[in-house]
Amino acid sequence: MLIQDYLDICDPVLTFDRFMGGIELEKYLKNIPKHYTGRFRYDPVSMLKTVLFGFMTNGYISLRELEDQCKVNLRFMYLMEHQAPSYRTFGYFINEVLADSIEEIFNDINRKIFETEHVDLQHLYIDGSKFEAAANKYTWVWKKATEKSRYRLFDKITALFRAINEELSYTGTKLCINTEYAPEYLRETAERYAELWQLDEARFQHGRGHHKTFQQRHYEELVKYAQKLEEYVEKIHICGEGRNSYSKTDHSATFMRIKTDYMGNDQLLPAYNVQIGVADEYIAVVDVNQYRSDTDCFIPLMDKFRETYGFYPKYPVADAGYGSYNNYIFCEQNGMEKYMKFPMFQKETNDQKYHEDPFRAVNFPIDSDGVMRCPNGKAFHLEYRQHVRGNAYGRQEEVYRCEDCSGCPYSEKCKKSDQDRTVRINRELTAMHQEVINNLESIHGALLRMNRSIQAEGTFGIMKNDRWYKRIVRRGIKSVRLEVLLVSIGQNLYKFYNKQKRAIAAS
Repeated sequence: MLIQDYLDICDPVLTFDRFMGGIELEKYLKNIPKHYTGRFRYDPVSMLKTVLFGFMTNGYISLRELEDQCKVNLRFMYLMEHQAPSYRTFGYFINEVLADSIEEIFNDINRKIFETEHVDLQHLYIDGSKFEAAANKYTWVWKKATEKSRYRLFDKITALFRAINEELSYTGTKLCINTEYAPEYLRETAERYAELWQLDEARFQHGRGHHKTFQQRHYEELVKYAQKLEEYVEKIHICGEGRNSYSKTDHSATFMRIKTDYMGNDQLLPAYNVQIGVADEYIAVVDVNQYRSDTDCFIPLMDKFRETYGFYPKYPVADAGYGSYNNYIFCEQNGMEKYMKFPMFQKETNDQKYHEDPFRAVNFPIDSDGVMRCPNGKAFHLEYRQHVRGNAYGRQEEVYRCEDCSGCPYSEKCKKSDQDRTVRINRELTAMHQEVINNLESIHGALLRMNRSIQAEGTFGIMKNDRWYKRIVRRGIKSVRLEVLLVSIGQNLYKFYNKQKRAIAAS
């Protein structure tokens, strides 16, 4: 039976097959191990097409659903040529064969779509969304809490070392007391302590009615503290530098606040921050991050875009979550225009009372001598400069203090404390904010803002609500990237087919 005889000429699977026929798929499948015994291997090209078509039609498709579709669905039967691999076979193929080449497949499919559709990559619409991880909800490990517990353990170790030093004072042996300790040092100390007193763990006393000796108690505490310290060190190492929490059942997931909180108690959930850059309704670049804030995700996404296409987009358009000093400087250094809102953009542009408030530091007049003065005419003098935490370009804030606020008639409106008012000024950042306002308030900027809400947020809306991909299925950052890239490939192929279908209908 020829299955294609039962399919319409414009059927999605035939359009998909013709499109994939223009891409050399064999180059992604060269690392497949050869088996000379047992049953024949399924055609890897057919399996690749089947997997990608499954993500194109369903948004996300499970392994068991892939197996079932190959048995009952004519479209999948056409791609697999009447064969029906098991879900284990599909799982092995995706995790072992596609994992290392999935990003290259994503980029090559995009290039072919972009050449056909003449996609403009200079305008990139950026957005991020937090997807809940496949991790248990109450398995959090907090980095700060772990560090506090570790320092409390250091105090306990110090007290134990002092007790042991008193015990060994007559022998001339003395343990070195520090503010911090390493697990290896505690292990070595326990071994030497056991050798000194000739302790044998087989003869230790346990349970009720048995009296432990001081030597046994000290040795057991040394071993227990060493194990606990190793646990704390491992937790801090897993957490790393860029985040403050992780899940015990998925070490790559970070606890974040998600908008859709089905538990209804505004609780943190393990999640990943998925970032996309959309160009002409297609996902041009996608990245998976462990950062809670979108601000930290902008530069990695732009670097990934440049690595893929060889240049930075001229107009990166993003919402207020991406507007920061670091990101604005990065745009200046790489020839990108500033079209990312800053946190107070909405209030600056829509609230005239706030914008013209005479008690805001940015609205204080500067006299002919260059001195900043408040509405009461009092001078503000520079007290000191301080670095801004987390800034990569040496940003500093200038802190000014009023010369005298006593008896000021505007004190209730100007300040909240009884002390002289202090203000923090960064004129470079203020100038950048004004540049962003000018860019986004122009006709071009208004069009870009409208397109961003339609394309970037609309893409996530289609993925989550129309195609029912709302939660990460795999665990581990590498497997999650593989999953998100497969979903993004399916989204782009789905969008491409719909555009081609509308073009044919219009003609």
